[in-house]
Amino acid sequence: MTALHLRGVVLPGDDERDLWVVNGRIRTTPVPNAETVVDGGYLLPGFVDAHCHVGIGPEGPVDLETAAAQAETDRDAGTLLLRDCGAPIDTRPLQERLDLPRIVRAGRHIARPKRYLPHLGIDVGDPEQLPAAVAEQAAYGDGWVKLVGDWIDRDRGDLAPLWSDDVLAEAIKVAHDAGARVTAHVFGEDALPGLVNAGIDCVEHGTGLTDGVIAEMARRGTALVPTLINIENFPDIAAKATKYPAYAAHMADLHARAGAMVSAAVEAGVPVYAGTDAGGGIAHGRIVDEITALHRAGMPAEEALGAGSWAARGWLGWSGLEEGSAADLLAFDDDPRKDLTVLRAPRRIILRGRIVG
Repeated sequence: MTALHLRGVVLPGDDERDLWVVNGRIRTTPVPNAETVVDGGYLLPGFVDAHCHVGIGPEGPVDLETAAAQAETDRDAGTLLLRDCGAPIDTRPLQERLDLPRIVRAGRHIARPKRYLPHLGIDVGDPEQLPAAVAEQAAYGDGWVKLVGDWIDRDRGDLAPLWSDDVLAEAIKVAHDAGARVTAHVFGEDALPGLVNAGIDCVEHGTGLTDGVIAEMARRGTALVPTLINIENFPDIAAKATKYPAYAAHMADLHARAGAMVSAAVEAGVPVYAGTDAGGGIAHGRIVDEITALHRAGMPAEEALGAGSWAARGWLGWSGLEEGSAADLLAFDDDPRKDLTVLRAPRRIILRGRIVG
């Protein structure tokens, strides 16, 4: 394979530098006879979608060919690293394809019967069996386990937690002992203190976060992936929930507070990352929309960009553009820190050292 040469301002820094790509890796010393493919502009570590679902479509599970097409859509938008936050199909064959984004799998959602979307997760009938289910998914995934922390309880007519605090603490310890991290879907307020106090590593959505829980997350370093473009669906969910007026009103209120919640989390120092919740009701390839939404919610533009690039990569165990790092990067003509709309038109997309766009 021909070595590649790129020159540009290497973000998040401000210095113009030369980079070379050999065998899918970044080199910072000259490589003879390299082909110059970028000369000027800005070089950015590839986008990260920290919450997506390769393998889920609007009607539920999809076949592997459709899942591959979803990953291609993400790649073509510049998303080169995906944290697949729960999938009902085995997507490990997609990890072997050099033309698709890198995928960090979280196994399957762990829920309780009739307390999540059908056909997507594993139903745990006896809540005391949660630690065993977590151990199974920790072994199956790539270092992440996905819990459903709350969902509508139809008897109550509103959101309610799925798990007791003590079983959560045991289950999360099981994951940590196995070297895995745990994240949870959670919309409302009630489930959050138990999840955070049990040592969960990340909260997905988090619309019910209060100032006290935010402060505890900041103290512990618990991450938040708010999926703001998915939260935009809450009013529609509320409008359709006519049988459950308390739930409908709750979802509408959570939507109204979402921007302020993210702003408070950022100000408190909670690590916040960009995730679209692609799959199901959200189309793949929308990471720039999520980065922009984080900025609108109060994140400075450069911090929002990092939440969908270098900061998220570091959180998931991948480096930026430095000696020996994976050659997964984007090139832009203009500085995206000054205008996030620049992110919609990368001049080059390089994945595993290969030009793919």
